[in-house]
Amino acid sequence: MNSLLIATTTLLFLATNTSNAFAPSSTSIITRSSLSKSSSSSSSLSISPHDISFLISDASDVIIDAASTAVDAVASTDVASSSSDAVTSIANEASVEGASTSFAPTYSNASYYTTLALYALSFPGLWSQIKRSTKAKVKRKTYVSAGEAAEEGKELRQQAGEIMAYMKANNYEVAEAGETITFQGLVARSTSQAFFLTFCTALGMASLALVLQIQFQDLVLPGIGAPNWFFLTLLSPYAGIYYWRSGDRIDDLKVKLATNDDETLNEITIEGNDEEIERMWRTLELQEKGMVKVEGILG
Repeated sequence: MNSLLIATTTLLFLATNTSNAFAPSSTSIITRSSLSKSSSSSSSLSISPHDISFLISDASDVIIDAASTAVDAVASTDVASSSSDAVTSIANEASVEGASTSFAPTYSNASYYTTLALYALSFPGLWSQIKRSTKAKVKRKTYVSAGEAAEEGKELRQQAGEIMAYMKANNYEVAEAGETITFQGLVARSTSQAFFLTFCTALGMASLALVLQIQFQDLVLPGIGAPNWFFLTLLSPYAGIYYWRSGDRIDDLKVKLATNDDETLNEITIEGNDEEIERMWRTLELQEKGMVKVEGILG
């Protein structure tokens, strides 16, 4: 812009001097002597038409170059502005699309609510597990052993003696004697069982909190705000406390002995706590009726 201003000023100056130099005098008639004197004194300052045209040509070139530069600068500014506007528009569209799709669900509502319904149906099993931990799981099973007439068999009285010794060793006392013998024993509280119940309850509460956190994302409770459902896991120790406060329990174990007609097989019918029955038949090496004992690979 400065070059354009200088060139314009130069052009105007030259045009003014040229008009003054070639304009006729309007004041008076100049005498020959004064004219010759004036021409002789100003001959050194005269400018020829060729020089003037040369200067005008240079000035016009400068003006054209400056104008071209200015036009290019304006065009580049417009292109840069339009490019930045385009980039800004694309960025805004991308941010809007990202914001609109970032919270869009990527799962099937049908599968989600089906899973939620199955979870709701299975969750009461946790409470059932805690309640049953304080009670014995009673089962009735029948076992057999070789009778008196069988090779390496045992008399019915000998079999009864082994069962009596086992029950005494495990702090069971005879509560009722007859065809069916009833034993009663005190089952102490188990620390490992209390910790196991606490652990299972913590997992159940954590899974419930996860489901509630997903289902009620925008829930705001008055006076509380947005709840943190994972605080439900703090309830898990109460499962162990509930089990521990139930104290020791008294279990009944009923045993009935019988033999077949040829005394080759003894039958022992046991009714009581499933865990105690499992330990008993393994210790006394009994075989469940209708089952075939298969030796393990490692013996």
